[in-house]
Amino acid sequence: MMIHEYLRTLISFAFVLGVLVSIHELGHYLAARWRGVHVEVFSLGFGPALFRWHDRSGTEWRICPIPLGGYVRPHGFEDPEDATPEQKAAWLPGRTFHDKSVWSRAIVIVAGPVFNFLLAILLFTIIFASVGQPIVRNEIAAVQPGGAAAAAGVQAGDVIRRIGTHEVTGVQDAQATILSEAGAKTTLTVGRGGQDVDLPVTIGTAPESSSSAPHGQLGVMFATEAGKPLSVPGAVVAGVKATWTTSVQTLDGVWQILTGRHTAKDLGGPLKIAQLSGQVAQYGFASLLSFMALLSVNLGLINLFPVPLLDGGRLVFYAIEAVRGRPVSKRIQEISFQAGFALLAGLFLFSTFNDLSGFGLFKWIASLVS
Repeated sequence: MMIHEYLRTLISFAFVLGVLVSIHELGHYLAARWRGVHVEVFSLGFGPALFRWHDRSGTEWRICPIPLGGYVRPHGFEDPEDATPEQKAAWLPGRTFHDKSVWSRAIVIVAGPVFNFLLAILLFTIIFASVGQPIVRNEIAAVQPGGAAAAAGVQAGDVIRRIGTHEVTGVQDAQATILSEAGAKTTLTVGRGGQDVDLPVTIGTAPESSSSAPHGQLGVMFATEAGKPLSVPGAVVAGVKATWTTSVQTLDGVWQILTGRHTAKDLGGPLKIAQLSGQVAQYGFASLLSFMALLSVNLGLINLFPVPLLDGGRLVFYAIEAVRGRPVSKRIQEISFQAGFALLAGLFLFSTFNDLSGFGLFKWIASLVS
């Protein structure tokens, strides 16, 4: 059974990351072809190539063993001042990346994240058109034993009307209010049997001792029901809305971490993604597609962050070049790329440490030492 779970996790992780990276790099590839730039290499994964072949346009396609990313290498991506005489001699006139306009280079770079958002819209559309959009109702489906709601006497079937003097408009409103009321003593008004019942309650605090601003929790699960499949146009509209909502929520989560309202221990790395891929896959293909849509939005947003080495960092340099009329100095770019590499490497190590801590590795090592 354990081997089966590991195998499912490995296959799911390879499938999820493979699709997301392929679509991202496909955006760069198609945009480069559109703007007249020859693409030398399209690689899925890192490391020595397991398989390679050339298409009619001369692009070398590679499949490599380390499925943690991929890349597209446009022809003449290097600056002329950095190129060797051999590289310059091999340049195809009018087909190099560096001699294209700022606008064309920016299109090639931004196309990767844009394709991730388009993939999310497509996946959400497929889900909503095939199985429908889940609906969360303002009705308590279950009460967590020992939680704040259980201590207050909340019952399954109750409908939350008010939290203190705040009139609740829906599930999201109730959740947002509870999150901001950690430890507060207030009154929870619920609808029960056609009547409103006032229940004194002390909002619980999420067990995150390292967070500078703990958030509240009530200890309930809201009722959900499967929606009816939507028409294709309706599913497309719902897919766009879901992608937008996911983007806003993701940015809000990043902002909460940066402002100290949430702990950075929530940052997950590739090991966490692999674990979640395996867990989600066991609930069916629709659940896996939904998880992929969420990751695709995250990948698109992360790549647009203004960090050198990421697509967003290059777009910042191109914007400065468009305003100044000349590129940013080579020295500044080099220092920025080094700082960006250090930042990304630090985030990778930190997120991997979080993953291993979540898996209990360090507690296990400590128990062996003691």
